[in-house]
Formats: sequence, C-alpha cells, structure tokens
Amino acid sequence: MRLYTGLKIFHYQNKLDSLPQDQPAILPPIHIRIKPTNACNHNCSYCAYRADNLQLGQHMNIRDRIPEAKMAEIVEDCVALGVKAVTFSGGGEPLCYPHIVKTANALADGGVGIATLTNGALLQGAAADVFAHRGVWVRLSMDGWDGPSYARYRNVPETEFARVMDNIEAFQRRGGSCFLGVSFIVGQENADHVFEMGRRLKDVGVASLKYSPCVVSNDGRENNAYHLPIFDKVKEQTARAAAELADAGFEIFDSYHRLDEKFTKSYSWCPYLQILPVIAADQRVYSCQDKAYNLDCGLLGSIRDRRFADFWRDGKDKFFAINPARDCNHHCVANGKNRLVHEYLDADPRHLPFV
Repeated sequence: MRLYTGLKIFHYQNKLDSLPQDQPAILPPIHIRIKPTNACNHNCSYCAYRADNLQLGQHMNIRDRIPEAKMAEIVEDCVALGVKAVTFSGGGEPLCYPHIVKTANALADGGVGIATLTNGALLQGAAADVFAHRGVWVRLSMDGWDGPSYARYRNVPETEFARVMDNIEAFQRRGGSCFLGVSFIVGQENADHVFEMGRRLKDVGVASLKYSPCVVSNDGRENNAYHLPIFDKVKEQTARAAAELADAGFEIFDSYHRLDEKFTKSYSWCPYLQILPVIAADQRVYSCQDKAYNLDCGLLGSIRDRRFADFWRDGKDKFFAINPARDCNHHCVANGKNRLVHEYLDADPRHLPFV
C-alpha cells in the first residue's frame, strides 16, 4: 500500500469541509510536527535552518528547546484534541532532546501515532527502543557515501558514517513494527553515488529510500540551475535503483525533481496549515515546516503563556493571515496537496453527482 501520497487528507472529510473561513467549526490538526530542540549534534553544510540565504530558520535561536513541563502540556492537549499523529523534527536533532523518550511514550500511550526524522547518530538505547516498538516510522537524512564524504557534509568525525550505518542495522534487529526509511539528499557532490548508496542502504536493512534534491535558494529557477548539470545523471541512477533494487521489502520513492512547482502559489489561503502545523522549540506555532522560525510571515502565534488547545480553538482569523501567493514564494512541500484541497473545496455542488 502507498506510503507516499498526497491524497491521505481525503480520508478526513469532516476536516476538509471545516477548513474555509466561512465555516464555524475549528477542528484539531490531523498531524503536528513538533520541533523539541534546536540543538544538533551534526552541522550539515546544506542545512536550510542554518543557511543565511534561505528564509527557513530566519529567526531561529539555536539555544531554544521546549521545557519539560510545557512539552507534557502539549502532549496532554494533543491527546485531548484527538490529534492523530506527531512527527518530531528539526530545527535541531530531535533525539538530542533530553525528554524525547518520555514524550514519545506519553503520546503513544494516548493513542497518537509517533514518528521522527533524525540524522541517526543517536538512534540508540531507549530512544531507539521506543521508536522501534511504538513508532510508526523513522526516517534518517543522509548525504555522504563513506566516512570522508559524510564528514565533509556534516562537520563530524569520519567514524560517524559507520556509526550511523551500524545504528540502522541495530535498529532493525530490535524487531517491532516501525518502518525505517532514509531520505538521501542529492546535490552536486554526491550525484555519482545515488545508486551505490541505494544498494548499501538496502543491504543494511532500510525499508524505504527517498531521493530528494537539496534546496539551495528561495528561488525555484536558481535551484533548478544548481541541479541542471547533474539532473539527467541522477535520474538515470534513481530509475536504475527502482528497476534493480526495489522489491516487496525495499521501497524506492523518487522525489528528485525540478523544483518550480514547489515555489509558485496561485491560491490566497493555505489549507495545510490547519492540517499539519508546527510547534517549534521557541514555543511558537508556525504554519508549516517550510516557514518555521520565520516571524515575518510564518507565525501563527505563541503558546509560551497559554495552552496549545486554547490557542488552536481561539478563532480562525490566524489561519488566514498568511497569503501563499504573496508570502510563500519559496520551497513549499505542501503546495501540490494544497492545490488538490482547493480543487476539492471549489467543486460546484450542483455538479457533484456528475462524477
């Protein structure tokens, strides 16, 4: 069955129908990204949160993290509201958060699905156990293909690559039902190693491999210009990986594509910020992972001095202050899904029976 599809939201019709501004209901988000800490044990050269030329992370304070008591309150609200899933992500490295095991267990105890994005270096011990046995999925980000290249990308010792690969194998030996994937971030330096890393990751037990382009600019044309010299070479390797490596136990998802469609927006309000918002380490709520830590046009509000549940239910105007056509002329992972939701909501009711 499909893991990657933009149609998941259409299983939640009540939520879809509640989205427009003229609808009085304020239903809880389906899924929340929680960025528990901005600290990170790696220092990736292409990290969008730390790149001065990218809007993502524009106002991020690396010292921020959600206090333990506040996180417990957020967990209580997620359970009480009926949030379906929480993904931990950066900011920083989620497994650097000292209360990650307690938080993940509390969410799972409350019936909330849990997952995490991670660099994998700390996917050990109790943290690995809780996600292996109670998580729905874990996805590692990777870029290097050996110790020296991994060290260049992430400013870590050359031994770190082997450590992460060992952690992957050990995670799979823990058993459990958690789906382990890797997102391989493709750029000019590793373009010759796309297929090679696919084979190696399959050999160590990864269940899903997603190929993704690194984002180097807020401008779609500049991103495409960066990837143009390697584009055909990379696509040949992703096609080869799909043909030779993919099977019932190893999924290949080729998300390496030209980036124009992720940038230009034709709609004036964003459905997905009501579906998948971000609670960040600064105790603020942002519209999405592509505008986190952007106070100018990504901020929905602060929950530093109030509960998330109270903030969420306190009127709909905050959901419509951001105009994507004006404010989101940068990379947006939800753009395609937003267009589908708008098409659904804009269907003429008189013509709905004529399927």
